[in-house]
Amino acid sequence: MESDGTRDARDTEANPVPRPAVPPQGSAVPPMPSMPPGTPPRPDGNAFLAWLRASRPTAPPGVWRLGHRTRPEEEPETIPGRQLLSGALISFLIGWLVWSLLWNGYLGGWWTLPLELLAPDAWLETESRVGTAVLWYSYYTLIGGALLLVVFRLGRWAEIWRRYGPPAWRPTAPPEQPPPTPGEDPASWPELRAAGAHEAADRLAADARAGHMRDVDHARIGRAWDGVRTGLHTLAAFTGAVVKDGAAACPHPSGDRDLPARQARHDLLTGQVRVGTTADDPRNPYRYRGAGLAFSPELLGTSLLAVGPAGSGKTGSLIRPLAESLCLHALAGRAAVVVVGAAGAGLGPAEAYDVVIRVGHPDSVYDLDLYGGTTDPDEAAAILAEALVGDLADPHPGSDSRRSATVLAQLLGPFRAVHGRFPSVPELRGLLDGAPGPLAALRKALTETGHASLLRELDARERQLAHPGDVGAVLADRIALLDRPAFASFFDTSGQSRPFSLKALDHPVRVRVDLPQRGHADASRILARLVLAQFTASVTAREDRSLFACLLLDDAGGVVTPEAVRGIQRLRSANAGAVLTLRTLDDAPRPLRGPLLGATGCRMALSGLTPWDGQDFAEVWGKEWIETRDVTDRQIIAETPAGKAVHMLRRVITGKAPTARAVTVRQVERERWSASELAHGVPPGHAVLSLTTVRGEHAPPLLVDLRG
Repeated sequence: MESDGTRDARDTEANPVPRPAVPPQGSAVPPMPSMPPGTPPRPDGNAFLAWLRASRPTAPPGVWRLGHRTRPEEEPETIPGRQLLSGALISFLIGWLVWSLLWNGYLGGWWTLPLELLAPDAWLETESRVGTAVLWYSYYTLIGGALLLVVFRLGRWAEIWRRYGPPAWRPTAPPEQPPPTPGEDPASWPELRAAGAHEAADRLAADARAGHMRDVDHARIGRAWDGVRTGLHTLAAFTGAVVKDGAAACPHPSGDRDLPARQARHDLLTGQVRVGTTADDPRNPYRYRGAGLAFSPELLGTSLLAVGPAGSGKTGSLIRPLAESLCLHALAGRAAVVVVGAAGAGLGPAEAYDVVIRVGHPDSVYDLDLYGGTTDPDEAAAILAEALVGDLADPHPGSDSRRSATVLAQLLGPFRAVHGRFPSVPELRGLLDGAPGPLAALRKALTETGHASLLRELDARERQLAHPGDVGAVLADRIALLDRPAFASFFDTSGQSRPFSLKALDHPVRVRVDLPQRGHADASRILARLVLAQFTASVTAREDRSLFACLLLDDAGGVVTPEAVRGIQRLRSANAGAVLTLRTLDDAPRPLRGPLLGATGCRMALSGLTPWDGQDFAEVWGKEWIETRDVTDRQIIAETPAGKAVHMLRRVITGKAPTARAVTVRQVERERWSASELAHGVPPGHAVLSLTTVRGEHAPPLLVDLRG
């Protein structure tokens, strides 16, 4: 059955699947969704204005920019605490000793000469003892203050105050931002005013101050305004819709203005979702330490591969926040998302999606189009062949995996010419088995309908059936995994179900596909390969690529094939990306592990990795030049009483025995993260993550706490 995937998730035939946000023709403001306990607060009223006006400085790739405080490239040198306190005490004692010697005249009276030379004799010899005392004690205060300043600088008392004084007792708060000027306040929509849309800007500013606007509303209207600037919408239509509906203008076709609940922290102004905190570890660059770690479409556009054993946090700490973020982007008209995982994997509530395909579940509203919504037999054959036997293709370079696609095309083309649709799963299985009945019936129908030219396709198929190496038998065995009673109502091509096609990804649609891994593991792997193949084929063929499309595939075991790797490599140029998770790299064929790691710009190694997997990550992350210092200490033996006293004083100050140190500095090349460190040095709940943006900016492997 041909399907364009334009049916609504609310079980209504009249409404299309969500399309890019456009000026509405009148829409009511939906009620505020309920917020369960523990849900992070959403911008509202004054909180929304504070969020909108918050500082978002430019930061390196992956840094959570909301409230970020920029740090220097290199870590400043810090004095050890014991040495700092000892130096301060010694400087104070020396200052006290000098002042005592001056005050008691042990150093002579030379230090009073400036006052005696500059002050008039009448001031010094006056009968008024009070005036003379004030003059002399003022001078003493000046000299004492100068001596105290010298002691203060030598003893580094300012550093002690910052490190151990009241400034260190309270958490560091970001500096307060000055109130923006009217022309720079983002809440007043200056870009609309500059274009002459003053009425729309006034309405939006009023809704923001009244608490009627949310972060999704701001992002959605900003997306619609981009359409006005590019000529997709007219200024008059945009202004009319905004003046009429305010913050609810330009709605998502589902009518939703937010998700039922949020678990992660989102910043739709930068498009980021926070997934953790970069650890304060010497192996991390200093400017990243302690900063929030976040993903955005500019990072996901290079695709992401996450590897870690079960329970390491792939689903809860990575896939769920990313799915939540992309669903928010879809509500804002910025993205289309497809989330694939096992049923019950915790990928978000069904209410957060427009389309939920529960394969093998009798209550599923939607069906999955087996042929990707295409009408071209060759394209349908290529996609289906990848799903059925893509994992059996030779993964080595130069291999040919087109034989299976050719066999399927020899059957799909004639069948569609006769019936106007592609075969159902039982019909395709019968044709692939080579049973004389289905092939003879198809041959007769071709002759009767005037498609005799397609008989040569059937002739070729029948000749290949006699060959012992015919791939038709393998295809028949694989398609039989889908010809089960649990899937009897799925993959229908006769028009009796509601098939969804991934060709609908040129709209901001939210799709979740639940795979029946319990009891149908092999069928689930076939379906996962089918969705990945349809996704790469659909997004790369889009005419309008302004909408970011992303596929989140939880547990991609058995999905990595040569064609899948090539498809992932093409996503970056199509404004699309894929997120794959694996329990181990052993789930991918050995010849494909290097190409897979090379095809993804973002790579994550979670805690519990095996040394063999760690070796692959260590190789792809490469080496770096570092400076090593070889220190040789030789203890100094004092022979005189004075020397022993000096050594004792040094031991008290530094806490170490006096030594003569020889330092050798060298530049050596070492792995950024070794296989042993990845296998044994990553704490639970942590991961090592490298990032690449679509613009080519890189972030080195970072140790990240996924719980922060």
